[in-house]
Amino acid sequence: MKIECINLIKSKMARDLLPEQLEKLEKVLYEVLLDENKKISSHKERKSLIKNYIASKKIEGCSKRTEEYYSTTLLFFEKHINCDICLAKTEDIREYLIKYQKINNCSNVTLDTVRRILSSFYKWLEEEDYIIKSPMKRIHRIKSPVVIKPAFTEEQIEVIRKSAFDNLRNLTIVDLLFSSGLRVSELVNLNRSSVNLNTRTCVVFGKGAKQRQIYFDYRTKIELENYLKSRKDKNRALFVSFRKNKNGTYNRLTVNTIEKIIRDIGEKTDILNVHPHRFRRTLATRAIDKGMPIEQVQVLLGHSKIDTTLKYANVEQENVRYSHQKYIC
Repeated sequence: MKIECINLIKSKMARDLLPEQLEKLEKVLYEVLLDENKKISSHKERKSLIKNYIASKKIEGCSKRTEEYYSTTLLFFEKHINCDICLAKTEDIREYLIKYQKINNCSNVTLDTVRRILSSFYKWLEEEDYIIKSPMKRIHRIKSPVVIKPAFTEEQIEVIRKSAFDNLRNLTIVDLLFSSGLRVSELVNLNRSSVNLNTRTCVVFGKGAKQRQIYFDYRTKIELENYLKSRKDKNRALFVSFRKNKNGTYNRLTVNTIEKIIRDIGEKTDILNVHPHRFRRTLATRAIDKGMPIEQVQVLLGHSKIDTTLKYANVEQENVRYSHQKYIC
């Protein structure tokens, strides 16, 4: 492929030419070697690069949902960047990010997610020798206001449980999320065989296909027992739909279905922002407030970095005041 040849020439000449000379050489090579017909195949090559990158993320253990988000983000980038992605300079990408935020009216948090995806992609291009140097190295993290996302209070937990009380499956899902801190992607992948009711544990595969053990409380154990006894199907999935599909079997619940179930439960109450991830944050907050060491909370949630755990956890101000009086006053 001609693009690979151009990059090979650039790589071999990089030590002997100044940056301005290397850029001029690159421009001439593209003008000479790429005609109009090649531009069409070059577009195909660029899409192929994205496909290969996504394949590499899949091997690393990224979830299907993450793969789809990365792919959508990069294909949008490839379509709207004003140059070949392999020729993009730092200024081109900065200009793209500014336009992206303006067009999509997104927050700095979302924009920084796009930046991180582009940074990962260009790092891969550099490692695979498609480019000499990543243009993302001078584009740093986009700062955004730190917003403390609240956990559920004990009262809110009971209100939510009461809202789900008329549906055994949904109540079981709610209590399992509350007591275990599962990711919703982990919840939908649970099988009946994953659950040990005697020890009140589950074996899950989290991000990066990492296996870990999670725990649930006695109330959730009773609900799981009752729910599994009520099941008449043979589907190995722990949670399935109420209605049969065209084949006469019940489907495993999906991430989108779980999110809708939780959202619908929340709409029956006066509580705002009821979603699965907030259950996870609530568990982290409660665990830290009750004295669980942060390292153990990290293991419980399946975080590779403790910094992530600290972001999830909100320490109750009343406990901070009590500790201040106890240890300082």
